[in-house]
Amino acid sequence: MSGFLDTSVVVRYITGDHEGLAQASTDIIDGEQELWITDVMLAEASYVLSSVYQLTRELIVDQLIEFVQKRNIVVYAINKGLIIQALLMCRPSGRVSVADALIWAAARSAGSDLVYSFDQRFPDDGLEVRSSVAGP
Repeated sequence: MSGFLDTSVVVRYITGDHEGLAQASTDIIDGEQELWITDVMLAEASYVLSSVYQLTRELIVDQLIEFVQKRNIVVYAINKGLIIQALLMCRPSGRVSVADALIWAAARSAGSDLVYSFDQRFPDDGLEVRSSVAGP
């Protein structure tokens, strides 16, 4: 039987915080069951690991990539390879946010080559980023 993971389970797994919960999350994630995650969960985990646990961007990205690469983890509706590529875009700089990178991955997974954004830092690797509708 497969199931979806909530952010709280992934954060406990990564941080080892709250011994009982950390062990329960390890039992779930390191088990044989297929586990589904969403881009929203990844964005929320990144936020919690940064704001609450004050982990560095590099460590957060590395931990999330290691987690996503687990064989029993399935990313809902987005190609796993694109999720990893998106996270890697976030690692070297503060220019690309995790949320924007995950939107980039969703667009690429869906086969879209266009994203509308007012954010000048939005990743454009393989996409056209527009801030307005092109007129006739």
